Amino acid sequence: MLVRVEVENWMSFRDRAVFTMLASKERQHSERITRLPKYFPAKVLPIAAFYGGNASGKSNFFKAIHFAKELVVKGTQPEVPIAVQPFRLDDDAARRPCRFLFQILVEEVMYEFSFAVTAKTVIEEKLVRMGRTADKVLYHRKDGKVDFASALVDKKFLEFAFKGTQDNQLFLTNSVLQKGPQFRPVYLWFKDALELVAPDTRFDPFELFLDENSPLCETMNKLLPALDTGISHLGGDELPFANIPIPDDLREKIQKELPDGGTIRIRHEPLNERYVVVRRGAELSARKLVTYHAKKGGGDVKFDMASESDGSQRVIDLLPAFLGASALGAKKVFVIDELDRSLHALLTRQLMEAYLDCCGAESRAQVLLTTHDVLLMDQDLLRRDEMWVVERDRHGASSLVAFSEFNSDIRYDKDVRKSYLQGRLGGVPRIRPMVRFREAEGVSRRVCK
Repeated sequence: MLVRVEVENWMSFRDRAVFTMLASKERQHSERITRLPKYFPAKVLPIAAFYGGNASGKSNFFKAIHFAKELVVKGTQPEVPIAVQPFRLDDDAARRPCRFLFQILVEEVMYEFSFAVTAKTVIEEKLVRMGRTADKVLYHRKDGKVDFASALVDKKFLEFAFKGTQDNQLFLTNSVLQKGPQFRPVYLWFKDALELVAPDTRFDPFELFLDENSPLCETMNKLLPALDTGISHLGGDELPFANIPIPDDLREKIQKELPDGGTIRIRHEPLNERYVVVRRGAELSARKLVTYHAKKGGGDVKFDMASESDGSQRVIDLLPAFLGASALGAKKVFVIDELDRSLHALLTRQLMEAYLDCCGAESRAQVLLTTHDVLLMDQDLLRRDEMWVVERDRHGASSLVAFSEFNSDIRYDKDVRKSYLQGRLGGVPRIRPMVRFREAEGVSRRVCK
């Protein structure tokens, strides 16, 4: 689970911004709050929604989490700059490192992982195991040196792994790549538990939609008609491998390198067509993901994915995330940027309600999302500490504030949308008075002359 994130000097976040999933003292929707009394004296929220005007910094916060995941999981090649993006509207900030902190629950153990990086080097890195009464620093890297906790096993290996860690690489990453088991659970949390869904993200293992024995295929085929997509079910259209629209060099590579029984996914982006190629002996077979719509009088009509609306395609890509978060025993954290992109407000709300109905004291999954949909800004749906506003000041710097901090403006029984749209909570566009379009057109013509 994700408990806390801190970001400093990253894109529009010049100053330290703190986001927490720890529940406040309010009692609304308390039945769905995760309780961790044995391992950590806290209650953790299952969802968080970020609001804010255009260019306020919502997507920048999403990109901060994405950057941290990429740096941990994939690392950086030797001599390649770290892809930092410091705050650029302040000369002093441009010279400072970007800082990140994550508090996460991994297999019932709470960790705090933090690092500070420039384009050239990792300035500082620390991993702490948090306890009920005291915290233990497992390692602390700073100024080219590292200190390990005395209780760690196989310290000689860790010291050897640190010597082989490049200046532009996290020690956490390198220790795992060198087969060290000590910090692997933290690495795997970033790799496997943290899932990011961008506005243009497509559900990657889409071959599950083609497998009639897959629970995901069965569930999707039940839900798509219920969500008024017009789709009766998904399916796979078999076609010759030679007919897949891919470059010749890629086709030859697949023919040479795909092993017997091997499977590969291919996505043709311009039309959002998705293919699965399988080798059976010397033969390559392909299936394309298609949709079926019920025909008047009975039967189905097959459609290419490109024929579906943007909204239907977005539903197909988002449903696996909500189903994954709702599954019994799920431990993933889904971070979704622009949840409401191409979706009707009622459909978006239905997805959130269905997920929240599955949450309880023993839950370990979470959903974080950015949105402009004020219809979701409803205390019958979300608690005040589950709603956040991202605000950008006149210097271009973003900040994060939870609605629960506006105690005088938001009572538990109040419609928060009115206060938000009136600008009393921040996070709305500061639109300047404008001349009429016709007048503006006349001005532009005189300027052009």
